[in-house]
Amino acid sequence: MPTLAGGPAPPLNPLDQLPEWYPAWARRLAELYFSGTTCVFILHGNVHDLFRQPGGERDAYSNLVEFLTAQVFGKWDIVLGHDLSRGLRPQAGSDQARLAKMVQQLAARWGEPGNWPPEPDRVLALLDNLLERSLIDPAAERKSIAVLFDYAQYLVPEGDLGSLARGHAPRVVRLLRWAQNPHIKRVNMAFCLVTDRLAELSERLVESPHVGVIEIPLPDRDERRRFCQWIARDEDFSTLADFSVDALADLSNGLTLTNLNVLLSQAARTDRRVDSQRFRELKKEIIERECQGLVEFVEPGHTLDMVVGHAEAKRRLQEDAQWIGQGQLDTAPMGYLICGPVGTGKTFLAECYAGSIGIPCATLKNFRSKYVGETEGNLQKVLSVLRWLGPVVVVIDEADAALGTRQAEGDSGTSARVFSMIARQMGDTRYRGKIIWMLLTSRPELLPIDLKRQGRAEVHIPLFYPIEEDEVRSMFEVMARKNKITLAEGALPAVSPDRRLTGADIESIVLGAKRQAMSGGRKELTRADVEFALGEFIPSSQGLQKELQEMAAVLECTQVSFLPPHWREKVLEPDGRARLQERMTAVRQILEE
Repeated sequence: MPTLAGGPAPPLNPLDQLPEWYPAWARRLAELYFSGTTCVFILHGNVHDLFRQPGGERDAYSNLVEFLTAQVFGKWDIVLGHDLSRGLRPQAGSDQARLAKMVQQLAARWGEPGNWPPEPDRVLALLDNLLERSLIDPAAERKSIAVLFDYAQYLVPEGDLGSLARGHAPRVVRLLRWAQNPHIKRVNMAFCLVTDRLAELSERLVESPHVGVIEIPLPDRDERRRFCQWIARDEDFSTLADFSVDALADLSNGLTLTNLNVLLSQAARTDRRVDSQRFRELKKEIIERECQGLVEFVEPGHTLDMVVGHAEAKRRLQEDAQWIGQGQLDTAPMGYLICGPVGTGKTFLAECYAGSIGIPCATLKNFRSKYVGETEGNLQKVLSVLRWLGPVVVVIDEADAALGTRQAEGDSGTSARVFSMIARQMGDTRYRGKIIWMLLTSRPELLPIDLKRQGRAEVHIPLFYPIEEDEVRSMFEVMARKNKITLAEGALPAVSPDRRLTGADIESIVLGAKRQAMSGGRKELTRADVEFALGEFIPSSQGLQKELQEMAAVLECTQVSFLPPHWREKVLEPDGRARLQERMTAVRQILEE
């Protein structure tokens, strides 16, 4: 290396010696380690995937522990792996000579591996003794030691102080002591705790400034493309799929390499190529399973052309959908708040919007659990998948109840943490146009203002019952088309808007008319069928509830043109919003009494 002004050569930067192919998360681990600030690392996220290990003629793929053993700690003297099922074991990957050397060194201290204690507390005490003895060894004889704790959430799980004191506190304290020990930081010793859900790991470890927390992300497009090529090897990729390698790399966002391996291996073994329909089905099934049933993916079969009424709101959504479809993501809102009385078609509108863009529509299901830390872990898993799956429309129905508030509601702070995670993700502008949030509720006033502000659910669209005769007629026609029902010529009688039928009411009437037609052996709905169903139908009589929901939707609206003429006039009157607010407060008090 050249010298400066005749002086000694500058010391080598160890980070410069890292291979160029190192994944970003492994490079981050190296940066933290060589900085001397930490020796304890938490690896979370996509930890159960396959990881590339470049070889001589051909790459190889392995699990995370093998990757850490061979690549990150490949030249260290002792690498130990631990999980609660197998206890402590030396790790050397496929290098048998290295494994034999490790066993020999450890057997001199602890005896043969089969005699090592399996209990986790005794294992940690054994490691503590090994570290202390290693620290007092002369520098020339000191061994480099790495310990990999797989499924660490079962070793040091999250819990309140009381549960920790009764069980796992000594383990947490020991790991924190290692992380804070300045002598351990100065020698070649490292500890990696591996967990897929960060929220299930002890919060005291996660939040310690002495612990490095590193997320392992889902594979990006280049990594998926490289893996598809590796799977095919010398075969023609067209024998496995209808897609080219590049096309499959584009379409497989949100999938892990393990998912791709299953998908392509099935095609190779069954001689059944992956076509577009099968790929969509398999991807939907894989991601729903990956999210453990917490997300349901809907393939919208409708577009905004199916939506009746709400002309200005529909125009705005169609314009946004067009721009997002053209890749102009900077013009897209971070999210929408769709509000209005029950039965106005909020869910249908959200699905039609996703159908107009041509992207998946994910419905967030109940991710709450009675177990401490599991709710946050569920949500963290879902958000991680959504980040890589985008662009995607995320629909949260009954958002006022699903998302919680900043206040801890006697649930050990779970609701507050869930709210914080959702709010932080909704406000992350890096995902503008990639994750489009649609919060649906009939009680928008109960939704925390933090979620409704600009930069999160920016556009507030109110929906109302059809009030014009033409709207009611069009709604009948759309509901018939949605349910694949044929209307005979002149089948629709005049329906007075005074009946205040909701979209759900009209769909129920159409289905009732279908049953009447089927009982008469007819395939088309006649006027008599529809009139019979209209006469039989009795709408709900929740008058004050519906009025309250309508007024709440009006007050939440962010664009005057979204409102029907009669509501627009009331809002634009002097003190119009104030009078609406007063009426809404009065109605709420009546209902509460």
